[in-house]
Amino acid sequence: MALLSFVILLLQYFGIIEWISYWLTPLFSHFGLPGEAALAYVSGYFVNCYSAIAVMTTLDLSTRAATILSVMVLCSHNMIVETAVQHKTGSSVLSIVLTRTLSAFILAWILNKIMPGSFETSMAGNSIQEKLTFVVMLKQWALRTTKNIVTMAILVYLLTLLQKILTEFGIIQYISRFLKPVMIFFGLSPKTAFLWLVSNTLGLAYGAGIMIEEAEKGETTKEENDLLNRHIGISHSNLEDLLLFSAAGGAYLWMLLSRWAMSLLVVWSYRGYKSMSL
Repeated sequence: MALLSFVILLLQYFGIIEWISYWLTPLFSHFGLPGEAALAYVSGYFVNCYSAIAVMTTLDLSTRAATILSVMVLCSHNMIVETAVQHKTGSSVLSIVLTRTLSAFILAWILNKIMPGSFETSMAGNSIQEKLTFVVMLKQWALRTTKNIVTMAILVYLLTLLQKILTEFGIIQYISRFLKPVMIFFGLSPKTAFLWLVSNTLGLAYGAGIMIEEAEKGETTKEENDLLNRHIGISHSNLEDLLLFSAAGGAYLWMLLSRWAMSLLVVWSYRGYKSMSL
């Protein structure tokens, strides 16, 4: 995070961020975002949430813009690794990539329409920074980055401890027994409740071993796993990632409920399509 945010600092100092923003703002304004937000989205898309947050914290984003950008990243981050996990558990690579990527942009467009407030560019922040000396900018970056890293390090430590406790004492398996109504509501098989809970607590990357092992046991069908993957591809890791993006300026409930709504729509739409094609 420190390395990536320092690179962004250099891009800001040499005016490259302003240039990127100039060319991409017309596109990203449809999602209520300035052009430089594309850097955070692309970074998260190919790497992970931490890299996206590193870029976000260097940008002058309102809570509204930070929420929309966070939702985009949460829908489609760490695409290479997480798509590999979902492929191992029963889904095609193309369907997962398209589902997650399109969901990110559709949700961003919808949120820009329904969230209170309006589009605000962060170009003003960049023009102010251009007037500062590099030493002043470096001091501001060091203070801001240290604060963000300390906050996130504490969050990650506490959440990792919680996840260890949930796994070690079998609490996840115990809770999953009572999730049958939730699974039915989301259009998923009740037999996927344990995998759904793992993905929502441990995430896809960290919970990969457990998810692949459960899928290989054959207790759920390929079709059931595929439906689950469409849901959790859009909405997973709702402990750690959501709290981290909240610390970076996003609104927790908007980030959670919007992705749950999108995943519900995707699964039920796909089920409807499959039933009509039979």
